Amino acid sequence: MTNPITSLLVANRGEIAVRIFRTARALGLATVAVHSDPDADALHVRSADTAVRLPGAAPADTYLRADLLIEAARAAGADAVHPGYGFLSENADFARRVEAAGLAWIGPPPGAIEAMASKTRAKDLMRAAGVPLLEPVDPATATAADLPLLLKAAAGGGGRGMRVVRDLDSLKESLDAAAAEALSAFGDGEVFAEPYVERGRHVEVQVLADAHGTVWALGTRDCSLQRRHQKVIEEAPAPALPDDLRTRLHEAAVAAARAVSYRGAGTVEFLLGADGRPWFLEMNTRLQVEHPVTEAVFGLDLVALQLRIAEGEPLPPTPPEPSGHAVEARLYAEDPALDWRPQTGVLHTLSLPEHVRVDTGFTSGDSVSVHYDAMLAKVIAHAPTRAEAVRVLADALARARIHGPATNRELLVRSLRHPEFTAARLDTGFYDRHLDTLTDGAPDPALACLAAALAEAAPAPGAPLAGRLGGWRNLRSQPQTRRYTVAGTEHEVQYQPVEHPGVRVLAATPTLVTLEVDGVRRMFHVKQKSNTLYVDSTLGSHALTPVPRFPDPQDRTEPGSLLAPMPGTVVRVAEGLAPGSAVTAGQPLLWLEAMKMEHRILAPASGTLTALHAATGRQVEFGALLAVVQEETPS
Repeated sequence: MTNPITSLLVANRGEIAVRIFRTARALGLATVAVHSDPDADALHVRSADTAVRLPGAAPADTYLRADLLIEAARAAGADAVHPGYGFLSENADFARRVEAAGLAWIGPPPGAIEAMASKTRAKDLMRAAGVPLLEPVDPATATAADLPLLLKAAAGGGGRGMRVVRDLDSLKESLDAAAAEALSAFGDGEVFAEPYVERGRHVEVQVLADAHGTVWALGTRDCSLQRRHQKVIEEAPAPALPDDLRTRLHEAAVAAARAVSYRGAGTVEFLLGADGRPWFLEMNTRLQVEHPVTEAVFGLDLVALQLRIAEGEPLPPTPPEPSGHAVEARLYAEDPALDWRPQTGVLHTLSLPEHVRVDTGFTSGDSVSVHYDAMLAKVIAHAPTRAEAVRVLADALARARIHGPATNRELLVRSLRHPEFTAARLDTGFYDRHLDTLTDGAPDPALACLAAALAEAAPAPGAPLAGRLGGWRNLRSQPQTRRYTVAGTEHEVQYQPVEHPGVRVLAATPTLVTLEVDGVRRMFHVKQKSNTLYVDSTLGSHALTPVPRFPDPQDRTEPGSLLAPMPGTVVRVAEGLAPGSAVTAGQPLLWLEAMKMEHRILAPASGTLTALHAATGRQVEFGALLAVVQEETPS
């Protein structure tokens, strides 16, 4: 060991910072967190030995400030910096500044980061190294024969600045939109085009390299289930790959790492066409979000290996043998049925079964902020076979109790149980084909509403006998009525102390209701927070909002009002849009950025814009009035 590390600063936040701190503690290292003002009480701050404030809220003022991060490391006495993923993790200039400050950089050499930072330059390197790749297409000379095209930001990833173009008429508009998003996200508006591979598979290889010439290819991962070009479910090893193709991918990944004298953990990503041919996509010069599935299969701690490599230790000549199968699902605070709209608010409960691995930056009671990514947790299952790992993960997610902002939990469970997924027929168009069916037909809330009503009427523990049956001890001819809103739909339930069609009430407390439904005993766990009741059972989970008997007349809004669906920043207003402008139904009027995603605000109908309250750069709160469209009167 030539460069022993004693204290580690993680230049990141949330789940990945918590995960890195866990390994650092196990290795006997002191830990240092950094935090923006909204993150002052975040779990990653509570998990570290010491923490340093980065004044401000926006990433550009905090987690993207290299100077502040290095000052924080010096102030806290750290001698090493781990960048996690995202933010400055693939910024060569930041890596150089860390090393110039006399700190150990837990990542690849700055030159390797720089070589792979631009996807266009990286492809030139890979071509020279003999790695198969898709040749770029010049948008200026593209013809119908080149379609469909995929536009990609040359810098950065995560789906930002990506567009699929299927007709030449929309090419210029898509190029402008992709360049604007890339510039906003990465400070670099360069965009390039390449052939779009329909129904391709996204397969990648985890590599690990030391400073002594050893490079490991740690198997494959399949990350084909994606929304907005961002991964949702990942697994290792990638299923249904012929042995010769798997070997070819390993060899190409090692060649890519050696081409840039790589050191540390990295990932080489490929796209497999329908014919099984592999094409190089990019190399991520950092730890990947989905690294836990590789850790589970190989029995390794990749963060510990990153630290040991940074200290100068050599890797063994060959990696350990893989065992079993692992699957990871990303649990997001978002509503897939509403164009994947991110959700914010207090996460009242986050509880998952103990037999799965959970990497998270949240605990019950924490708030989901508008400023950062909407991922709540990564849930990972490992088992001897793929079928078993998939079944365990789906069951764990179904049993989870998640109260607060809407999440993609139900989508994940249905995805994992979908016939195409269980049969390992995987490709990146999965959600394009199946999103409507995966988000349709929520579990029937009737019994959940009944359980909520009984729980509300039940006496608190220790209440006097006179109040034991509360409001539901009535004459049989006069049942109690309660109304709830569930996912935007109003439901009414009537109940009596003895009789309900097909249902017997066996027990009811404010938190647990036991019903016998058609001879089957079922338990409903009820939790009330603010004006919402959360009901969990084996039949599904529901968030219920009691309907007031006398609605507030001030709750009404003017017809045609466009309200902000979430807190965020207005990043763009349609060119020439002003009061008096004629608009058509579905026309994009505004672009709102929140939680690292961009959302279009569309005209609800054809008509005239009578008011515009949004301006580029303006911060808006949830429910803020953005604009008003007066619908045209039919002639």
